[in-house]
Amino acid sequence: MGLKFFRPITPTNRFKALPDFKEITKKKPERSLTEPKPKTGGRNNNGRITTRHIGGGHKQKYRIIDFKRKTRGVAANVIAIEYDPNRTCRIALIQYPDGTKAYILAPAGLGVGAQVIAGPGSEPKVGNALPLAEIPLGLSIHNVEFQPGRGGQIGRSAGTQIILNNREGDYALIKMPSGEIRRVHVKCYATIGQVGNIDHMNVSSGKAGRSRWRGVRPTVRGMAMNPIDHPMGGGQGKSKGGGGRHHPMSPWGQLSKGFKTRRKHKPSDRFILQRKKSTKKAAL
Repeated sequence: MGLKFFRPITPTNRFKALPDFKEITKKKPERSLTEPKPKTGGRNNNGRITTRHIGGGHKQKYRIIDFKRKTRGVAANVIAIEYDPNRTCRIALIQYPDGTKAYILAPAGLGVGAQVIAGPGSEPKVGNALPLAEIPLGLSIHNVEFQPGRGGQIGRSAGTQIILNNREGDYALIKMPSGEIRRVHVKCYATIGQVGNIDHMNVSSGKAGRSRWRGVRPTVRGMAMNPIDHPMGGGQGKSKGGGGRHHPMSPWGQLSKGFKTRRKHKPSDRFILQRKKSTKKAAL
């Protein structure tokens, strides 16, 4: 996947960098693998706004992704690479010998005509899914399960890769993109390779209208509001939070920088061996 740039003859084109979509081989999704995706406008069943800055946008269909890689021990052919509006990476349409089709996340380097297989004893090559117990140490993986049989839950966004560091008894140690080291049961499945569409992080939309196409509405700064509307509002002229020096916070007063929101004594804490912050200190 690459990016295309534009001549800066208008303010919109000056910093615009968009994907070139050269890897896409099929434009229309497989009808049997799609379902409706209704729009909420950020409102709940009572009609009240529960998530701000959502509304409008282009109509979309949800693509049903096989995160579990349900069909085991049977090789499938990659017949198309498609665009998915619901996620940052591309998806691959695969077909099994009996004619069954499924969508999987498209890792970098997987192209049309390649074969992928899931199950114990599979070859550890790009696109294949294996239990962590059978994946060679040091390989890049993605779409990793937290619990056996639950389906991949981590490592699913564009360009993401998780490193399999070690194995200790019934658990494997994986290094997350954030630097966190976590324990996962060796029976959990993972897919070999790095998630594709690596240049997604360098995309620059160039104009506000492109955000509206995606269903993202404008965001008003708290400092531009009145004191009744936001904790950081008010003040004579431009001020840091209504005349005082309030820390950045949400409209409901929750601190937004540095305030830890993770629940203390969470059961999954025992699976985290090293936090992201510890990794930074070790590097220094």
